[in-house]
Amino acid sequence: MTKQLLLVRHGKSDWGNSHLADFDRPLNPRGHRNAPEMANRILNKNLVPELIVSSPALRALTTAKHFAQVWNKAPGQILEKPEIYEANTSTLLEVLNGLCNDYNRIAIFGHNPGFTDFANYLSDAGIYNIPTCGTVLIEFTTDHWSEISHHTGKLVEFDFPKSADED
Repeated sequence: MTKQLLLVRHGKSDWGNSHLADFDRPLNPRGHRNAPEMANRILNKNLVPELIVSSPALRALTTAKHFAQVWNKAPGQILEKPEIYEANTSTLLEVLNGLCNDYNRIAIFGHNPGFTDFANYLSDAGIYNIPTCGTVLIEFTTDHWSEISHHTGKLVEFDFPKSADED
């Protein structure tokens, strides 16, 4: 059996209000446009995850809700994990290792620099930076999320909103 992890960095956020805490920053118009577009790319490849896990920070959760809508999942099905916000690789690995084995494909929505570091830790992706609303799909040959660790995954796909412009 295999497990697939879809890492999704939140969409472009709005820096317009300097009084907002980082946690409460919303998406900007581009972030709201890119999220459904990227969710549709996943849908069109038949790679929709069975479970959505998200940082509770507004920009990550809003991105997750856009994806959930495109994937026909209720917003209530999004599992919020506060530890994803500002997480480093070891914290993200703890979250991943603790996920339920009933799910074979899971999406996690969160932030950089943690997500880029995590993608490179799990696989030999060699990604310099996951852009906003970028997606990284990593596959693992295991039945148990708890068995995933350093370089146990294989990069399947790395995509981001502007990649379509490069064709």
